[in-house]
Amino acid sequence: MNPQAKLLSITSLFLGSTITITSNHWIMAWTGLEINTLAILPLISKSHHPRAIEAATKYFLVQAAASALLLFSSMTNAWYTGQWDITQLTHPTSCLLLTTAISIKLGLVPFHFWFPEVLQGTSLTTGLLLATALKFPPITLLLLTSPSLNPTLLTILAIASTALGGWAGLNQTQTRKILAFSSISHLGWMAIILVYNPKLTLITFYLYCLMTIPIFLTLDTIKTLKLTTMSTAWTKIPPLTATLMLMLLSLAGLPPLTGFLPKWLIIQELTKQEMTPTATIIALLSLLGLFFYLRLAYCATITLPPNSINHMKQWQTNKSTKMFITTFITLSIMLLPLSP
Repeated sequence: MNPQAKLLSITSLFLGSTITITSNHWIMAWTGLEINTLAILPLISKSHHPRAIEAATKYFLVQAAASALLLFSSMTNAWYTGQWDITQLTHPTSCLLLTTAISIKLGLVPFHFWFPEVLQGTSLTTGLLLATALKFPPITLLLLTSPSLNPTLLTILAIASTALGGWAGLNQTQTRKILAFSSISHLGWMAIILVYNPKLTLITFYLYCLMTIPIFLTLDTIKTLKLTTMSTAWTKIPPLTATLMLMLLSLAGLPPLTGFLPKWLIIQELTKQEMTPTATIIALLSLLGLFFYLRLAYCATITLPPNSINHMKQWQTNKSTKMFITTFITLSIMLLPLSP
């Protein structure tokens, strides 16, 4: 890809996210989301593969429809209340439309169909942007409007996302699709606590990004896109592949790793809100995701390939692991034991 075009796309991504995060007016928030959508399209389709073009087309259509619905929601609220301020979303119909629009943008169930397909059609670095950076502006809009949102609707969407994210990931062999369903499951944890404690949603999102970034970077370093090649990936950089198991278990939420912290806090907050049955259900549903995390960890570190393999064995071609990957790995595994 042309360096100038890549620089323009990345700069536009930062600009669009900044506009949405810092705006108080619905039109400016919508403008930032549109800039984000247009900036990521060249990065998705840069390989010129038919699958990448298909992913870019799907992403554009879904995001354009969600942005139009968000604009319609803000216009409806302005029609009835005369307010264009993001924090003054008070009309019930506008709140429902906004929740639907942000759910489409994030990929919450039942609007999740586009996300695994788009992530499968992109490179791992672009998929990392889709799974982390591009979810921050819509989540910010949810945080700003959280006092007006319907808690029952968000709870239903959250439980459905956690259930489907775990269930659909069980039958996958592509690592990018597994990480996509993992993202959907974690979005359910963020959505369920949004109305009761918005700051906890933000902490959960930050920690999810902290755990997902090193996994994507590690898979990109060892060039592993599916489970069949993961069993031979240890021949490239054995220490990095060994720590991949701990990163996956941290993403699954096993104590005392970093991923246990947000789930612990969310279950504690739901119990304080006298929602113990809901906390029990979402905790049990997250066990579905634990199975495919364990399968990934098993394939990466414990499994040895059989003698008759139908693909070329990997070899140690590049040992130069970037320093920032090591930093992210340490934080994604040891943040909870190291913190007071």
